[in-house]
Amino acid sequence: MSNLPPCPSCGSEFTYEDGAMLICPECSHEWSKDAAEEGAEERKVVRDASGNELHDGDTVTVIKDLKVKGASSSIKIGTKVKNIRLVDGDHDIDCKIDGFGAMQLKSEFVRKA
Repeated sequence: MSNLPPCPSCGSEFTYEDGAMLICPECSHEWSKDAAEEGAEERKVVRDASGNELHDGDTVTVIKDLKVKGASSSIKIGTKVKNIRLVDGDHDIDCKIDGFGAMQLKSEFVRKA
């Protein structure tokens, strides 16, 4: 059997070739061979202030008081933020903080809980 990459959508190992396309029989996802080769590049690793690797869905703790533009108060040290989502950009964490709503944070100001 040939060494085809697993499906990027569902992770199934049962992919097959159809011309210039790769197809997953389990979820019907189709992608080109070129995209599979480009997808082999490593993703950006996001680390917290202590050097721990962060993933989507992690819970983090704020390690210093953070001023919020347009708000009368700041995010206090020790505030727990649940279910983070990693994004590209300067502020690499999207989250919701109780009392503030949707926020973007820099990973250098949080520690994995």
